[in-house]
Amino acid sequence: MAKKPDFKIYNTMTKNLEVFTPLVPGKVGIYVCGVTAYALSHIGHARAAVVFDVLFRYLQHLGYEITYVRNFTDVDDKIIKRANENGEDPFSLSSRFCEEYLVDMDSLQCLRPTHQPRVSTHIEQIKDMITQIINKDFAYVSEGDVFFAVDKFPNYGQLSGQKLENHRAGDRNPDTRKRNHADFALWKAAKPGEPSWESPWGPGRPGWHIECSAMSAQYLTFKFDIHGGGSDLIFPHHENEITQSTAACEECTIGYWMHNGHVTNNNEKMSKSLGNFFTIREVTERYHPLAVRYFLMSAHYRSPLNYTISQLESASVAIFYYYQTMQDCKDAILSFQDGSAQEGSGQNGKVVGVTADAKKCISKVRDEFETKMSDDLSTSHILTGAFLDGLKYINATLGMLKKKMQKQQELSLIQSLIELEKELKIVLNILGLLPPCTYAEVLQQLKDKALKRAGITEEDVLHSIDERTSARKNKEFSRSDQIRANLAVKGIGLMDVGKDTIWRPCVPETPSIVREQDQPPAASS
Repeated sequence: MAKKPDFKIYNTMTKNLEVFTPLVPGKVGIYVCGVTAYALSHIGHARAAVVFDVLFRYLQHLGYEITYVRNFTDVDDKIIKRANENGEDPFSLSSRFCEEYLVDMDSLQCLRPTHQPRVSTHIEQIKDMITQIINKDFAYVSEGDVFFAVDKFPNYGQLSGQKLENHRAGDRNPDTRKRNHADFALWKAAKPGEPSWESPWGPGRPGWHIECSAMSAQYLTFKFDIHGGGSDLIFPHHENEITQSTAACEECTIGYWMHNGHVTNNNEKMSKSLGNFFTIREVTERYHPLAVRYFLMSAHYRSPLNYTISQLESASVAIFYYYQTMQDCKDAILSFQDGSAQEGSGQNGKVVGVTADAKKCISKVRDEFETKMSDDLSTSHILTGAFLDGLKYINATLGMLKKKMQKQQELSLIQSLIELEKELKIVLNILGLLPPCTYAEVLQQLKDKALKRAGITEEDVLHSIDERTSARKNKEFSRSDQIRANLAVKGIGLMDVGKDTIWRPCVPETPSIVREQDQPPAASS
């Protein structure tokens, strides 16, 4: 049996692909920076969540016991500003959007982390860490604020490559409370109308960076395996996290820093501040959440991912093909399994073997999945490689089963389908693409979304199919072509199966594309 490949992760700290070795054998601690809860989350947030959900699922598949922590920032300038605009209590607003975030994550099939701490419930841990940093002379109090003194930390910039001198340049309006422009706030003095807590330095609230250091230490200690987040967090957030955590505890060790690339819109980073974002809720209103998840995994997690409608349409069509093939496979297995043909047995009790081609296909699916996932979670290759070949093999086998053959050969093909379906379901499950309902139900949901985008009903489609059937009978091929083309422009594809015509979602075609499927064959000379 071939040795499984080592799981390798790209470590932002070392800028190298490294074999993953946990600090404690068999156990993994993961901390991922979550959202600031003041509005509905956008597709960029969804990408980070899906990336680390895939990591979580794959590590579980590898047999690790995992403690996965993802925080909520529920105390922040943006939250206070939005709450004031709404005339709402800041904690009421942030709590509402924390719950909305979980609704979105559930729809995308992201597993719930082990812990989901909020800043507001960890103030004591934050104050304790700030006290440790001050006592070790890495921070100072200034007018009720507490700042970290970056000059006293020689390794500042180790993650991001940022240099202190770069912060001094161009500083036209220096903050006189700071000793150095690059110093950052651990504690902010209270302002009128803002939430605050008592502290040794006066009433106030935590700075942004300290919250993650305190909460990761609370749930994972100062030594854990993986810290993740979006690439926009490398500096200053994660740089400052390393700085303050190491200042509080010299033995602080984080094995691997992982960062996912941005989702872009017209090649510009999607963000709330730029106003060029689409919320998860807006997108899943028109596209199935599983199609959105597929789209988010269609590029390597460290690469930028450009948001386009055509990408989402392609993702929808791809997963429809996945589930339709799996449904057809399941139907075939059920139709051939009866009391006289139990799984794995044939006539006269003979064991039914999987075909040589099926064994090769199953082995290829398994080997490629393990190889690509172990290569820094290369999900994009899995979606289009051997897994897709496995689906094609199912369809080819289903075609063979329609032909006459010996019972033993027939049962061997069915057993091959059973084993291949098991392997494909393992892949779908680890990628988070195994539907929570039946294949038939998710297929109908995908069709419903396609109809919604097309602005028509299923009755409209069936009526068009009847019209096209009538036109073909009357040899009005131009008219039947036009009916088919009109639906294709709307993302509704017609397929002739025997004497019947069925429909399924397709990538919307441009009106200029000429369709020739309905034309009669050329007369032979």
